[in-house]
Formats: sequence, structure tokens, C-alpha cells
Amino acid sequence: MLPGQERTSPSLRTTAELHHLGGATGFSHFANWTARAAGRPVTFALCCLIILGWAVTGPIFHYSDTWQLIINTGTTIITFLMVFLIQNTQNRDGAALQAKLDELIRATHDARNAYMHTEELPEKELDKMREDCERKAES
Repeated sequence: MLPGQERTSPSLRTTAELHHLGGATGFSHFANWTARAAGRPVTFALCCLIILGWAVTGPIFHYSDTWQLIINTGTTIITFLMVFLIQNTQNRDGAALQAKLDELIRATHDARNAYMHTEELPEKELDKMREDCERKAES
């Protein structure tokens, strides 16, 4: 927050404040950090080097079943764990985005509040609302 600025609500904090104050739980912080680290070019390069190193050792180990099992097990474990970490970050990102959209709808004078929390509606009702919006956009 800039000097001289006042917060509208003491319960609202910026992302930087939450990060600094430890607003995220231990798992959420770890999931965010891991997801960011996994998406970096250096991580991709490191994984490529590991696979290259594994491939180079093939002749040394005579392409044995154990040699193959090492890469299969390692990649399976990493993939399994990453699914949960990425899902956690996606769930929180989706919830944060939805909260922001709900606030924009609530704050916009001409917006219809019926569109708040539409993510919880059945598919048929969502289709009906989308078609209604399309009709209004065409007219």
C-alpha cells in the first residue's frame, strides 16, 4: 500500500502483504513455490539433463530392467505428486478469480447480481444465462 493510502477494510490485504505475513498455509505456500519452480526454463533444462544422463548410462547398465525401472518410477512419482500440487494452485487461482469477478459484478451499477456465483449452477441454467447474454448482445 502506498504511503497516505487507507485501507477500505482492515480484513483486505494485498498479495504481497499476505505473502509477507504468511497468509498462505504451509501447503499452499509450498504448492505455489513448486508450481512456479516447475514452470521455469531452468527446471525444464535440468529435467532434460537428467533424462540425457539416464540415457547415456544405458549402455553401461546394458539397458537392464532396473535401468528402465529407475526412470519409470522417478517420472511416475514426480507426475503423481505434481498433479496434486498443480490442482491445489488451480483451485485457489480459480476461487480468487471468481471472487474478483463477483466483486466487479457487485460494484457495477448496471450488472445483474444474478450472475454472481454462477459457477455453482447446473449446466442447463448456465446455458440459459449464456444464451440470454448472447441475445442481449445482438440487440
